[in-house]
Amino acid sequence: MTHKDFGNYAGKRKDSELNQKIAARVKEKAKNNRISCVNAHSISTQMNINPDEVGKTIDLLEIRIIECQLGLFGYENKKNIPVLSEAINPEIESAIASSLVDGRLPCLSAWNISKRFNISKPIVTAICEAKKIKISSCQLGAFK
Repeated sequence: MTHKDFGNYAGKRKDSELNQKIAARVKEKAKNNRISCVNAHSISTQMNINPDEVGKTIDLLEIRIIECQLGLFGYENKKNIPVLSEAINPEIESAIASSLVDGRLPCLSAWNISKRFNISKPIVTAICEAKKIKISSCQLGAFK
């Protein structure tokens, strides 16, 4: 979803129908027409469904996703990506390089690398930023 699509999230889900059970959960967690990435993923886990199903519902309800766990969006007018304070671990760099799809790191791969190396998700993003690697394929469908 690009800035020009702001406020027209359902437009990318034209052929989708609203699942009322998921919608009810999303509405419970949303505040001021916004829902955090953490809350969206918790719905996915609690309902044992794919995060994209929750994302689709969020889009159809025209709710904005905030506070991306990778630090990429939803923090007002800036990102929430830390500055790297030390050299990049070559093993992490290699894991990122081997996970690229069309030169980009899928969101789920970034999460897996974070878990594998016991580092925060925003640190994975910071390494990607330092290496000029874009993150793609948001699990919630916020961007592809």
